[in-house]
Amino acid sequence: MSSNTPYAAHGAAHVAQLAVNSIGHPVIMVDKDGFITFANAEAENFFRSSAAMLARHRLADFVPFGSPMLSLVEQVRERRAPFNEYRVDISSPRLGPDKAVDIYVAPVSELPGSVVVMLQERSMAEKIDRQMTHRGAARSVTGLAAMLAHEIKNPLSGIRGAAQLLEQVVSDDDRALARLITEETDRIVALVDRMEVFSDDRPVDREPVNIHIVLDHVKAIAKSGFASHIKIVEEYDPSLPLILANRDQLVQVFLNLVKNAAEAIGDSSGGEIRLTTAFRPGIRFSVPGTRERVSLPMEFCVHDNGPGVPEDIQSIIFDPFITTKQNGSGLGLALVAKIVGAHGGIVECDSSSRGTTFRILMPAWRGEGEDTESQRT
Repeated sequence: MSSNTPYAAHGAAHVAQLAVNSIGHPVIMVDKDGFITFANAEAENFFRSSAAMLARHRLADFVPFGSPMLSLVEQVRERRAPFNEYRVDISSPRLGPDKAVDIYVAPVSELPGSVVVMLQERSMAEKIDRQMTHRGAARSVTGLAAMLAHEIKNPLSGIRGAAQLLEQVVSDDDRALARLITEETDRIVALVDRMEVFSDDRPVDREPVNIHIVLDHVKAIAKSGFASHIKIVEEYDPSLPLILANRDQLVQVFLNLVKNAAEAIGDSSGGEIRLTTAFRPGIRFSVPGTRERVSLPMEFCVHDNGPGVPEDIQSIIFDPFITTKQNGSGLGLALVAKIVGAHGGIVECDSSSRGTTFRILMPAWRGEGEDTESQRT
């Protein structure tokens, strides 16, 4: 290595510390005895103590007794594999009230028993809250749809029938107006029909489903129609376990997402949609208002290289009637969130000017007498 490199000038350890300090989240290292051996600047702010003070204490001195953070650290030590846990409550007099964080823990291979812990505030926790908001909004649409079906569809049938009769007896100039009434009536009926999907809360049949069969079916539909001009790339994890789901509803979910991706790309050259699947055993989140922690290791993504979702609607994109399309109803993604939520999962949207990724996290199906990890083949 040349002597004029930054590493030679400052030392690799110093450069590494600079790099970790530049991370905008608290990062600490905990040794095999539970003592904090390193803390970056953000960790000092988070724990309200200097790095020197932190180094004289165990992690257990700073978080509540029985905190999931401590059990997660032990789990990573035992399994020697990284784990994530979302929405962990570590509120305490020292750290303050309403302290919910996402925790990322990874083993340090060069130091047996040591782990690196990174904390992230206001990330997945907020996304989970929004999932609950999406479900509440869907319930509101459910009531509205039931009302519209009764109060609007019946009168519309009469209006449509009258317009068809008028079309037969009026002059040529007025016939176009009568036809316009019929077409607009049909459009309103179609909108109400789409909203009625929300009002159907009957339980659906579920069975073990191979997600790759679902995605292949969706790809075949897309390539034979609306995405015939777009390259669709598959990046599948062939060892994925099954999920307990309604196949038709999952087809509806991914067909919506792939169609949105195709519409975002439009007629631009070089358009590409990527369908990816992965197994993330360390992904868990705490259910708001309960002590329950749910594992969501199944990750399914639909990515496009379109222009991205406008920033001002990214946080509300799953709400009903939110759309950027000129003739869109704004119900497609709301329905996606409703179906995914009914299957015990969550859906996220990450977007920039380089493209958009819709990411679905769902639980794996557990066969009788088997745990999630053993379902992998």
